[in-house]
This record gives sequence, structure tokens and C-alpha cells, in this order.
Amino acid sequence: MAVLIGIDVGGTNLRLGVVDYDETAPNIPPRLIEEKRFQTDFSNFCKIHTPEQAWRTILNAMAVAIDSMHVKYPNISAVGIGFPGFIDPHTQKISQSPNLPGLVDVDLSIDLSLLIELPVMTENDALAAAYGEYAMCVGQINHLIYLGLGTGVGGGLILNGQPFQGQHGVAMEVGHITVQPNGRLCGCGNYGCMEQYASASGVSVSYFEVTSQQYNAHEIANLAHQGDTHAVAAYSLAGKTLAQALAQILKVIDVTNVVIGGGMSAAWSLIEPAFTQQLNEDLIPALRGKVKISLSSMGDQAGIIGAAMLVQKKITT
Repeated sequence: MAVLIGIDVGGTNLRLGVVDYDETAPNIPPRLIEEKRFQTDFSNFCKIHTPEQAWRTILNAMAVAIDSMHVKYPNISAVGIGFPGFIDPHTQKISQSPNLPGLVDVDLSIDLSLLIELPVMTENDALAAAYGEYAMCVGQINHLIYLGLGTGVGGGLILNGQPFQGQHGVAMEVGHITVQPNGRLCGCGNYGCMEQYASASGVSVSYFEVTSQQYNAHEIANLAHQGDTHAVAAYSLAGKTLAQALAQILKVIDVTNVVIGGGMSAAWSLIEPAFTQQLNEDLIPALRGKVKISLSSMGDQAGIIGAAMLVQKKITT
């Protein structure tokens, strides 16, 4: 029985879980034994501190969290991390993290391993979540697109049961598909990226631009449910731009199963009407009616389980 730690790093949260997996029974899904969550706000910390200070804070926060679990589960063999950013598939270095500015060519796997004295593997957070969704449906699906709606918008692709990273580690960076030419400036350096409209931060900006009032996405969702037309419009724009990007992805990657996850998927009832209308308009006729859109049944545990299973996959191959 393999016992592993999986970590899902977000712009504002750090989620950590202990996962066990029976290597002798590959058709049985992994099991999340225990989970802990920490408020971190790494995104804002990176914006107001030097890259060196931010990196040291991130490493220390993760080491403390891991050590608290390692004491309780001393048979933990490795740590898998889903991190928001572009992960080089050859070196595992984080080449850039648009939502954690200043982190360039940092090596989380090596730096953290030195602190905790355990093997560490780093993968893109959305790809880890995609693999978590796949691992929990083992034997049921072979191909999967995952879209994670959070501080940004991430994407992960599973083809024939294998995570697809791309040659440079930027495959499925769907949040950076241009949907509004000359639109909002994105953390990646381009303008009009989908995540500037379809993410939690994007919804906040959409609402602020019209009302000059600063609310987070959850608060705006509450306003939308109360009938605030500007809040409804902010979520409709999120749905429209998400569908615009997905339609283009599906024209390139012909996959039936698309899973929507991430914290903002809780507001799917506000996103879905505009999303469905736009997707039906933008999909080529050959794909209409053949794409299955579903909400994640794992909540935010997909990234934890996926990160753990990816490090297990690495150490056994």
C-alpha cells in the first residue's frame, strides 16, 4: 500500500491530503485519508514582496504543512504537488506562474525536497486535477478535458489514460486563449486572455468596471442571486468567454468528456446559460450534441488526489 501526500497550491489556498493507493489493485481508485486546508494568499504576497522573499515563504508554508502530516503518517513515501504555472516537463522547474508573479525558473521539487527529506514531484495544478478526475473514474473513461475555474482558469488533458504536458509544459493553458482582442492585460503578458473574464478575479473586475464597487466572486454571486443585473452580467460574460475558448479547444482535441471544477464552479447556475448558448453557437456542427459537460463530483479534492497519483506514477515507472 502506497501512502502519499498530494498538495493543491492555489493563489489564496493551500490544500494538502494524505492518499493511499493499493498498487496491486490498479482498478480500485485511490483513497483520501485526511485533508487539511490553509489560507495562504500567495498571489498577493508575490505581488508585494521580492521573488526571493515570496519563494521562501511558499517553501516554508508547504514544509510546515507537510511536516504536520508526516508526523502522523510516518510511512509517507513521496509528495506530489499541483502548482499554478508553466512546469517544464523535463526539469520540473516552474518557468512562470502568471497568478504568482515573480516566480521564474524556480525548482519546487528540489528546494522543498531538501527541506522535508522526501521525494517531491511538481506538476501543473490543472493537469493534476485532470488526473485526479481520471483516477477516480479508472476503467470508465480514457480521455478527459478538465477546466478549473479559480483565481485563474487552468486546463488539463488526459489522453489514453496519460497526462499530456506538451513539449514545453504549457499544453492546455486554456486560460490564456485570447477571447477579447486588445482586452484586459493578463499576468502572462498578453491581452484579452479568457481567464481575465472567466475566473473569480475576472468576475470581480467585470463587476468593478461597471459599478466601481469591489467585491469578490462569491459576493457577486450572492448579488446575482438577489437580482443584481450587473452581477448577473459579470457571470454571463464568464460563461460566454469560457465557452468561446472551449469551442476552439474541442476543434483541435476531439474529446467527449469535459469536467468543470474549481471554486467558482459552485456558481455554475449563473455561468451555465450563457456558456451553453455560446458553446452551441461556436462548436462546429459535427461536434454539437456529442460533448458531455459535467461538474466535478470531487470538489477541490481532484488536485490533491491527482498530484499524489502523479508522483506515484513517476516513482513506479
